[in-house]
Amino acid sequence: MLRLDQLHAAISGNKWYKLKRNLEAALAGGKTGLLTFGGAWSNHLAATAAACHATGLRSIGVVRGERPATLSLTLQQAQAHGMELQFISREAYRTVNPAEWGARFPEYFVVPEGGHNALGALGCEDILKSAPGLDAYTHLLCAGGTGTTLAGLINSAAPGQTVIGIPVLKQAEWMEASIRELLRPRHTPVAWQLHYQFHQGGYAKTSPALFAFMNDFHAQTGIPLDIIYTGKMGMAFRGLALGGHFQAGSRILLLHTGGLQGNLSLPPGVLSFH
Repeated sequence: MLRLDQLHAAISGNKWYKLKRNLEAALAGGKTGLLTFGGAWSNHLAATAAACHATGLRSIGVVRGERPATLSLTLQQAQAHGMELQFISREAYRTVNPAEWGARFPEYFVVPEGGHNALGALGCEDILKSAPGLDAYTHLLCAGGTGTTLAGLINSAAPGQTVIGIPVLKQAEWMEASIRELLRPRHTPVAWQLHYQFHQGGYAKTSPALFAFMNDFHAQTGIPLDIIYTGKMGMAFRGLALGGHFQAGSRILLLHTGGLQGNLSLPPGVLSFH
């Protein structure tokens, strides 16, 4: 397992890779800060706020839903790092137009929800450069929310490797097109596939089976997983392996994309670790 969750306390996992090129572009363009989008438990919002704080930029988070009486722990973290929160209704969020927000705040560099743009995918190409010997694996297994990280992996994987994406949303067949729009031409195409059956009911949906798997995985490995992405990715790996998906001799690399703060939304005692 590639432990991207250990990169940084607040900008962990793939979030840093999706943000790094966007931050560089904002600084190069003389922008005041970053403006981006997400829900109340968005790892991306929390990471954006922390990254902007660390680089001297301001940040605005456009949040899905009306402002609650008490902010989620994630939004509290974002606010503590200086993020200005702008709440809009769920109905308005469904048709949100990043370009309109860019026109409203021209001094800010606009980053789509989840860091889903070409710069986000370009940053994710550096993931496979983060440790030596990663080209020796036959399969790369990663959860997906927007497909940005998966696109970066496909763009940078070694010839002969297969990238396997595990969408964590229900009815996520749209993700294939979302990935394709971020792919760059390659001399040697890389095989990739998406498996849609491991979402556990949809985005941020959980189940007793998911909690049991995460607790068992931690007991055996000491590695904490999160309820939104990596827990489902781990269950998918087990399901695919037990189902005979991998040939004998395969070397599978699981990517831990961080996001452990999402576990804070659970009542105490559900998970045996923090």
